[in-house]
Amino acid sequence: MKRIIFFVAFLFISAASFGQILKPVKWSYASKRINDKEAVLLLKATIDNGWHIYSQTVPKNGPQPTSFSFLSSKAYQLNGKVQAAKPIVKHDPTFDMEVGYYEKSVVFQQKVKLTGNSPTVKGTLTYMVCNDKQCLPPEEVAFSIPVK
Repeated sequence: MKRIIFFVAFLFISAASFGQILKPVKWSYASKRINDKEAVLLLKATIDNGWHIYSQTVPKNGPQPTSFSFLSSKAYQLNGKVQAAKPIVKHDPTFDMEVGYYEKSVVFQQKVKLTGNSPTVKGTLTYMVCNDKQCLPPEEVAFSIPVK
């Protein structure tokens, strides 16, 4: 009987180790006030070694670009588009085209005009992460960034 219990426990532990979900990208958020009426939102992707996420602009029929969607609010207005450092641009054999991507980390910045006191900016971001062997399905992540 003990052998059967041990075998069943071993089976569950083995199955759990194979079922781990890959999470090669960690997102963090912050805001920085420029003055009383303006702030910058900082959305940082920290990317595991060997993985990369794509820039905001990729060719048609290419990988899922990183994109941002902000909820409307009377407390703030977006000021321009999301900005980021210049991506690495190389030929991607998976998609057979030149694409821009980021490795290790990247900070995306969005300026906002403040029309209310200490707003919280909410929205979602979508990104796709790949390495030289595989691409994970695009992922959508909700965020909430208080502006203090």
